[in-house]
Amino acid sequence: MSTFKHPVGPQPSKVYWRRRLVVGLAALAIIVVIILIVVRPGASNGAPTTPPPTTASRHAADPQSTTIPTDPTTATGAACKPANITVAAITDKTSYGAEEMPQLSVSITNTGPNACKLDAGTKAQVFTITSGTEVYWKSTDCQTGAIDAEVLLQPGKTVKSQAPIGWDRTRSDPATCSAKRSLVPAGGASYHLATSVDGIASQATKQFILN
Repeated sequence: MSTFKHPVGPQPSKVYWRRRLVVGLAALAIIVVIILIVVRPGASNGAPTTPPPTTASRHAADPQSTTIPTDPTTATGAACKPANITVAAITDKTSYGAEEMPQLSVSITNTGPNACKLDAGTKAQVFTITSGTEVYWKSTDCQTGAIDAEVLLQPGKTVKSQAPIGWDRTRSDPATCSAKRSLVPAGGASYHLATSVDGIASQATKQFILN
């Protein structure tokens, strides 16, 4: 006679059946836990999940620089069309105290549909400061160490000066590069900064006040 169907022991058979039921349920629970660990509900077809890219990783994946190189560089691609390039003159302030020197920068934006290359180096940059019809200062008058720095501009992207140029509030003239220059009028005088890059001029000037 089978002891499985007819348990043998000093206690009634229903006691043994209860014990077998408890053991069976415990074993079933262990099996379910193991299956859940292996299958991992919510995973897509067992493939490992990848967390969304962080801001740092997105930036690392984008090779477009946001600043103009300060060392000589070359780029590969078609030359930019002037109509697709916007150049803007930038100053760090709109009004300067008596001892403050204006910091001059430039930004270049590719408004065209395709990437293109442009010489944005200091050799290709020209900053001009005027007041009324008079030109007071020009960055190329006594420039030294100028470089060519080609950049590949992506559509809709902007690059800016990596380091601004400080204007010492003096008049410039190629004939006086080694001489002491005279200071320009201040006391609330208004000036305008215009700039060009690779022959492409800024569409507007940036006005500022010298106090």
